[in-house]
Amino acid sequence: MNKIYLDQASTSFPKAPSVADTVYHYLSNSPVNVSRGSYEAAYSVEEKIFETREQLRRLFHFTSGKNKNVIFTPNITTSLNILLKGLLKPGDHVLVSSMEHNAVMRPLVQLQKHGISFDRIPCAPDGSLLLDQADSLIKPSTRLLVCLHGSNVCGTLMPVEQIGEFCQKHHLFFILDTAQTAGSIPIDMEKLHLSALAFTGHKGLRGPQGTGGFLIRNELIPEITPLISGGTGSISHTEEVPDFLPDRFEPGTPNIPGILGLHAALSDLEQSSMEETFRHELKLTEIFIEKILDADPDGKHIRIIGKKDLKNRCPVASVQTPGIDMALAAYELDSTYGIMTRVGLHCAPSAHKTLGTYPTGTIRFSFGPENTQSEIEQAVEALFRITGTRQIEGDFIHGI
Repeated sequence: MNKIYLDQASTSFPKAPSVADTVYHYLSNSPVNVSRGSYEAAYSVEEKIFETREQLRRLFHFTSGKNKNVIFTPNITTSLNILLKGLLKPGDHVLVSSMEHNAVMRPLVQLQKHGISFDRIPCAPDGSLLLDQADSLIKPSTRLLVCLHGSNVCGTLMPVEQIGEFCQKHHLFFILDTAQTAGSIPIDMEKLHLSALAFTGHKGLRGPQGTGGFLIRNELIPEITPLISGGTGSISHTEEVPDFLPDRFEPGTPNIPGILGLHAALSDLEQSSMEETFRHELKLTEIFIEKILDADPDGKHIRIIGKKDLKNRCPVASVQTPGIDMALAAYELDSTYGIMTRVGLHCAPSAHKTLGTYPTGTIRFSFGPENTQSEIEQAVEALFRITGTRQIEGDFIHGI
């Protein structure tokens, strides 16, 4: 049975064409360390890592920053922990959206036990941020607004330009979680007035798992206490944490094969049209939603969660199946029809409470640049058959 991969919001597949070859070549031919070897091979790898920082700075239009302001971490969750736990002090207050992923919410709930408070800016039942309600949540101690760019549950985008202006008005730091949008939607750090941008390498950037990081403005650097410290290969005569970038936030041996794989993925991204790719992904989203609405407008068998149009969204769609257990439906999608999705709460209970889908969750379908219209149509037809939305003539088992 051929498989159809519709779990791109979890990790992209297939990866960019040269990623696997780049990682294999490094591990097979020159698995040297960086900042720890005084020989040509080590310098050559370090230059590639420097180039990767430059690629990311260009991608996010961080014109006021330098390459050293691009920090590598194992993933976006680590990035957000470094930024939040390093920045916030007892007495500080934070604003978040009610659609946040646990990569933001769990650190903040931890920090509550240390005298830090937060308020959730309400969102509408389709996930849209009600920014006009944020003014009433501002306190003298409010220091930061942190939020995701796009929902990993239903695809709704946050109004980041307006949020950036709101933060400027109230003199707040603004940290953006781009897990679902980096590589798919153009992001301009300067235009959005971002203090820091956290990214992951293995989703829209189509690089390897275990890669991520953040881009940080100079004014935020002295405000953040490093969360992890250790050897950096630099100023080894002292036991103090370096005060310069990127070493201040990059202790220990980095994920060199992963970063080199990310370099290959970013090189591929630079040769393609992000706008064209995004249009393709949104077209697939439109086909998915419209076919379900046409067949089941009342949501009797398949209920679409969140927005039902393409305005202010990324290519993620969630459904509920009122007549059949969703875990069973997701299992049958995979086992019978070869369609891979994700079912449950997607590490985002706050979002599901906003959407009215807590605690049952949803079945999530998410689309990438290599997915095709035929694959989406097959996924919808499989959903119809599993849920009894309508009678389907003949056999329909993907790949048979």
